[in-house]
Amino acid sequence: MLASLLTGRFVELVTLFFIVLFHELGHLAMALRFGWTVREVKLLPFGGVVEVEEAGSVPAREELAVALAGPAQNVFLAGVGWALGHLGWVDSLWAEHFVRANVLIGLFNFLPILPLDGGRIAQAWISLRVPYHRTLLWSARISLLFSVLVVLYAVYPLLRGDLLQLNLLAVGLFLCFSNWTYLRNVPFVFLRFLVHRNRRSEVRFDQGTLARPIVIGDDGSLSLVVRLFMKESYHLVYVMKQGRIANVVPEKTVLDRFLGRLSSGNADLRFFM
Repeated sequence: MLASLLTGRFVELVTLFFIVLFHELGHLAMALRFGWTVREVKLLPFGGVVEVEEAGSVPAREELAVALAGPAQNVFLAGVGWALGHLGWVDSLWAEHFVRANVLIGLFNFLPILPLDGGRIAQAWISLRVPYHRTLLWSARISLLFSVLVVLYAVYPLLRGDLLQLNLLAVGLFLCFSNWTYLRNVPFVFLRFLVHRNRRSEVRFDQGTLARPIVIGDDGSLSLVVRLFMKESYHLVYVMKQGRIANVVPEKTVLDRFLGRLSSGNADLRFFM
């Protein structure tokens, strides 16, 4: 902000701040519409992050709607900026800058990188097809890969004798660090998912639900079972012994036993990875 004052770019900075704020208000409004508990809103140069208490425990369709609500604000603002400039109500150069900034922020946020909107959309889509533990790992690895590609794209002009894209490099390095940290924290993110799932499991019975079976041998571990949980499904665990069903265990019983052993120190966290 101080540099923008010294270089005469304070108006551009204020404009960028307004765009990012409006983008996040879109996420916030949609999250509140679904009744999510919002903990905080972080504003970042490339967008922002709305942190909610329900992370990992809400339907994928709600996550998709909240993720799309941000870029939708950029489309709206770009249309307003273009109309105002076209009508001559604002300076044409400012209108052009305003439209370009909205387009760039909106498109950049569609990259499949957490915590960008594209990363959240990709994570919600993956969660519909594979167990949630694997979803967390895949989304973190994909995000890290694309973060590295952003860094490489920023430094590529140097190989051609052009100028380094310093802003993009800074954002790329931030995303690399953020997703490397997220990948290391997958065990704790998954544990939070299990805790939220255990608290909300009774709601499924009141609304009625179809159970998705998980079949496992009688020598299987609790850790193996919970890693097979699908985010959008309720499970019944069929325990097989010598080719026959030895027991049928509901999901909540598995979670209670697993979390109980974890709290008593009898569970090994290494199985998450």
